[in-house]
Amino acid sequence: MGSQEVLGQAARLASSGLFLQVLFRLITFVLNAFILRFLSKEIVGVVNVRLTLLYSTTLFLAREAFRRACLSGGTQRDWSQTLNLLWLTVPLGVFWSLFLGWIWLQLLEVPDPNVVPHYATGVVLFGLSAVVELLGEPFWVLAQAHMFVKLKLFYTTVLVLCYVIYFTKLLGSPESTKLQTLPVSRITDLLPNITRNGAFINWKEAKLTWSFFKQSFLKQILTEGERYVMTFLNVLNFGDQGVYDIVNNLGSLVARLIFQPIEESFYIFFAKVLERGKDATLQKQEDVAVAAAVLESLLKLALLAGLTITVFGFAYSQLALDIYGGTMLSSGSGPVLLRSYCLYVLLLAINGVTECFTFAAMSKEEVDRYNFVMLALSSSFLVLSYLLTCWCGSVGFILANCFNMGIRITQSLCFIHCYYRRSPHRPLAGLHLSPVLLGTFALSGGVTAVSEVFLCCEQGWPARLAHIAVGAFCLGATLGTAFLTETKLIHFLRTQLGVPRCTDKMT
Repeated sequence: MGSQEVLGQAARLASSGLFLQVLFRLITFVLNAFILRFLSKEIVGVVNVRLTLLYSTTLFLAREAFRRACLSGGTQRDWSQTLNLLWLTVPLGVFWSLFLGWIWLQLLEVPDPNVVPHYATGVVLFGLSAVVELLGEPFWVLAQAHMFVKLKLFYTTVLVLCYVIYFTKLLGSPESTKLQTLPVSRITDLLPNITRNGAFINWKEAKLTWSFFKQSFLKQILTEGERYVMTFLNVLNFGDQGVYDIVNNLGSLVARLIFQPIEESFYIFFAKVLERGKDATLQKQEDVAVAAAVLESLLKLALLAGLTITVFGFAYSQLALDIYGGTMLSSGSGPVLLRSYCLYVLLLAINGVTECFTFAAMSKEEVDRYNFVMLALSSSFLVLSYLLTCWCGSVGFILANCFNMGIRITQSLCFIHCYYRRSPHRPLAGLHLSPVLLGTFALSGGVTAVSEVFLCCEQGWPARLAHIAVGAFCLGATLGTAFLTETKLIHFLRTQLGVPRCTDKMT
């Protein structure tokens, strides 16, 4: 499979994932805006922070390393060994679910049952949901590795059933004979079995999995660090935790809608096009050139999206919180939290793209060395977040995240620079914007800030609508300027993300 074909499939995977992400997040957004008016801050804090942390930690520790290791190689491999390795995620999930569930029930502070009822039941159900979702892991990896872009599914039991039904139907149809690269011929081939050469698993993948596990453990601390600090150190009460989590989810909404599908899909693209741990000058130059062009465009896209959120989010944070959750969110620390988070989203966008490339191109030894950097970052983040939170409240979590995200971006940028140093390609040029576009961003930020002072948010809905109209005009002017000045990015979006087939050559 050529690099252009892989790029086209990755782009379609990202766009299909983006569509479903928007659909499901929109439904969740509307439901949350409704139920927030009937729930206490304490219940929101326990469910959205503590129980969700149990669920995400179990899944992350059980499967993240396996996903990265098993998606790194090509489709031509002994898939029986790979599938055997992937099934290990289920017993690992059971172990982590039981171990973490015991911690959540026995070692952590139990909420007042009069304020937050049925806490123990929630711990059991959240842990069980994580284990059930892991049953679909072999199907997920097989579908991702073979770029089945039409296959996007739901959570837990529905997730597993959809994979089983899809592959049962696919393998029993005449279409399966046309898929020469598909490594299985019947649904039972996906179950653990003894391979023909006697090796139960691919030990090279297993060692790479262990390397990614150590990295994933540290990355999880960085990703969910504020929840760990809130849960284990009790720096905020349950009510403040609830407000912080709501603002955190609202602030990262666009990041999850746009950046996460792109990061997941193009990690697969880079892992397939580039040979892990091999210098750029020693690889197929056409593939290296395509990867550099894609990376440059993704960096530009992330930078523009992040800057847009940062500039316009500052002037519309209070209004957004008031519409979303009423005075419970728009008063107090909510607006300051969301404004700070808008800056964090910019760093989050750039880091997603840079680490997407870095982790796909690093050798196993480089991954191990990077783990030491992540260890230092994890330790500094926990200490810094605790100190900053004691100093300036929940905003300290966001400031600590910004600091650590900046360090991670620096590490990835250094790797990318060294990777392409001896080649003619300079993908980091994607982080440069034209002076005209930067001026437009600055002007829009100033105009919307003045508009917020005079039109929002206590003057009533006519003034609010005028404030929204000012923002819409400035946003249109900014996007129009970007369309005229960033022609290379527009070409990339048109040729790779805007059409069902990818036939154009990257320029």
